[in-house]
Amino acid sequence: MNNMQNLIETTKQEFISALKKVNSLDELEAVRIAFLGRNGKIGALMDTLKKASPEEKKGMGSLLNELKEFAHHAYEELQQQLQGQKLKKELAKHSSFDVTAYKKHTSSGSLHLYTHLIEKLENIFISMGYQVATGPEVETEYYNFSALNIPENHPARELHDTFWLTLPDYLLRTHTSTVQIHMMEQKKPPLAIVAPGRCYRNEATDATHDFMFTQVECMLIDKNISIAHLLATAKTFLQELFDKKDLKIRVRPGYFPFVEPGLEIDASCPFCTNGCSACKKTTWIELLGSGLIHPNVLKCGGIDPAVYSGFAFGMGLERLAMINYGIHDIRLFHSNKIEFLTQFS
Repeated sequence: MNNMQNLIETTKQEFISALKKVNSLDELEAVRIAFLGRNGKIGALMDTLKKASPEEKKGMGSLLNELKEFAHHAYEELQQQLQGQKLKKELAKHSSFDVTAYKKHTSSGSLHLYTHLIEKLENIFISMGYQVATGPEVETEYYNFSALNIPENHPARELHDTFWLTLPDYLLRTHTSTVQIHMMEQKKPPLAIVAPGRCYRNEATDATHDFMFTQVECMLIDKNISIAHLLATAKTFLQELFDKKDLKIRVRPGYFPFVEPGLEIDASCPFCTNGCSACKKTTWIELLGSGLIHPNVLKCGGIDPAVYSGFAFGMGLERLAMINYGIHDIRLFHSNKIEFLTQFS
C-alpha cells in the first residue's frame, strides 16, 4: 500500500517536472503521450491496480483517479496557454507584413500589347475631343454591308471573307465601320468618335494574316467637313502615336465603298530617313484607309448629306504594333508565349 502511494506521488512529481520544461505544443503532446497515453505511466499504474487486492483497490483507486484528473487539468491549462501564445505571435507577424516587399523569382501579370496600344490611341483621340464608341461583334448583313454602300452582289463583298452564322442574315463583323451607322442612328451631328474593336474574316492564318484582328475606326461628321480636316486629323494622330512631330504624310487615291473620294494615307518612316526594314527601304509606310463619308452612308444613318459631311479613316492595330515593335508574326498576339507577352509589361 505504501509502495503504491509512493509510486503515485513520484509519478505526479515527474509529470509536474516534465510540464515545467515544455515550451511548445509539440513538446506538450510528447508529455501527454508519456503520461496520459494508452501506454503512458499513469496508464501503467492503472494496470498495476488490477492485480491488487480488493482492499488495496478501494484505497488506491481514489488516489489514481485524483492523479489522472490532476494530470488532465494541468495538461489542458498549459495547452490553452501555449495556443494563446502561438496566436499572439501569428497576429504580431501579420501586423508587420509589408505588402510592397519584393520577393525574388515571382511571376507578375501585365497588360496585353493590345491594351497598351488601344489605351494610347484612345487617349490621343480623347485629347482631340473624340468619344470612344463600341458596337456589336455579331452584326446583321444590313449594318455590315448594305448600310455602308456595299449592296448585295457588289464586287466589294468579295473582298470580305465572311463568317456567316446559322441565323439568317447574321455574321461576325468584318470591320469596325459598322459602328459608324449605329452612332449616326443614336446621336445627332456633330459626331466625333473613335471605335476600336475585334473583327473577323474567314481566311487562312499565316505570319501576316489572322481570322481575328483588331481595327480602329475614326469618324467625324459636322457641317462643312472637308479633306483638309481629314488630313490634319490623320497627321496629328500619327505624330502623337509615333511621338514624332516632324512626321509627314502623303496621300494616294484608294477605293472604299463607304467613302468618296477614297484615300490611302502613308506616313514618313518614323524609324529612319534613308530606308529600313520597317518601311521596306522606301522611307514611307502605308497606314490608313480613309476618305469623305459617302452620301449614301449618311442617308442610311439618318443624316442629310446636303447639310452635313464627314470623314472616316481606319487602321489595323496589329499592323501598327508589328511596325512599331518589329514583330514579324501576327500569330504571336494570340499566343500563350510568356516570353513574348512579358516584353510589354
